[in-house]
Amino acid sequence: MAGNSQRRGAVRKAGSKKARTVGSGGVRRRGLEGRGPTPKAEDRPAHKAYKGNKPPKGPERSGGGKPRQTGPDFVTGRNSVLEALREDIPALELHVMNKIDADDRVREILRIASAKRLPLLEVSRHDLDRMTNHSVHQGIALKIPAYSYADVDELLKIASDRFEAPLLIALDGVTDPRNLGAVLRSAGAFGAHGVILPERRSVGMTASVWKVAAGAAARVRVAQVTNLNRTLKELKERGVFVLGLDAGGDVTSQECQLGTEPVVVVVGSEGRGLSRLTRESADQIVSIPMSSETESLNASVATSIVLYDVATARAEKGIA
Repeated sequence: MAGNSQRRGAVRKAGSKKARTVGSGGVRRRGLEGRGPTPKAEDRPAHKAYKGNKPPKGPERSGGGKPRQTGPDFVTGRNSVLEALREDIPALELHVMNKIDADDRVREILRIASAKRLPLLEVSRHDLDRMTNHSVHQGIALKIPAYSYADVDELLKIASDRFEAPLLIALDGVTDPRNLGAVLRSAGAFGAHGVILPERRSVGMTASVWKVAAGAAARVRVAQVTNLNRTLKELKERGVFVLGLDAGGDVTSQECQLGTEPVVVVVGSEGRGLSRLTRESADQIVSIPMSSETESLNASVATSIVLYDVATARAEKGIA
């Protein structure tokens, strides 16, 4: 009853484990005090922008910042694997899907792999899909080591050993592996001595390139350079003419007289064409005659046409 002074309030029972609450001595009060301005993100160790967490800045990677593949890769598809084995490219393992429908190509692949004493692994379709990143493998994949790039001196030596005037191809900003694979096929068909790729903003030698090249990647060497424009200037100092392939050129590929000389044909991407520095480095800009100015050709088709014209001009003059 209200006002009843005899009513007792809550009382802790004797023997309770709860001890009497003791004050914090002002610790919690001081913890609520301001700590000054918030440090910048790069100065806070727990923040992802902290400078101490960043590795030393190295050279820019190709492919929009994605690291270039350096480990083993897979050549997939029955024709591609068969061509790769016939060309005796370095291989690590052959993966075959269990219960594969074996045709003549598969039997030939197994015969060559057995003769080479190549490890044969039988895997499920699920595992084969996973390891080949769901490419069209047709039940078979060849594991290959990372590509061993040549240098420019090696390409020039190939021409020298054949007693031929050097014929090289340089790709400026080409990022599509299908274009590179097709360029390698054209290079092999028309007697080019090698292909030059820049390390940055360029496609590399991947399994996709091997598949499109259909064996030509084993016959045509590929060099990778740090700076394409510096390499072109060095080639010019060694007597190699630089022909830039671009629309609105000084001459057409059929009129070009430098094709019979030691040359490197520089091909740009379909979208941007040749870079400004590459155009400035070129001894001559060559275009392909077309009936319509609005039409354009991709890098691999343009390269094929120019290589054909160069090969024809050399054959007419009896120059290899």
